[in-house]
Amino acid sequence: MNKVLVEIFLPAADQSYDVYIPLESQMSEVLTLVSTLLTDLSNGNFKAMGSEVLCDAETGIIFNINMPVAELGIKNGSKLMLI
Repeated sequence: MNKVLVEIFLPAADQSYDVYIPLESQMSEVLTLVSTLLTDLSNGNFKAMGSEVLCDAETGIIFNINMPVAELGIKNGSKLMLI
């Protein structure tokens, strides 16, 4: 499985987390996995509700959840934000 290491900023916890995400997965699957993971890692500062979005942390552009990660231009070192 091809994976990339990204940094995900979580404003609710004012923390960033390094996370490996699979390139071949749909962004909708990755969003579910990341939301669950950061719920656990944030020590109660964030709770996944199902309405979260992942966006590019630098531009604010929201990623299309219907596309594979590989087609979204996400690569090692990309900075994302979960809101």
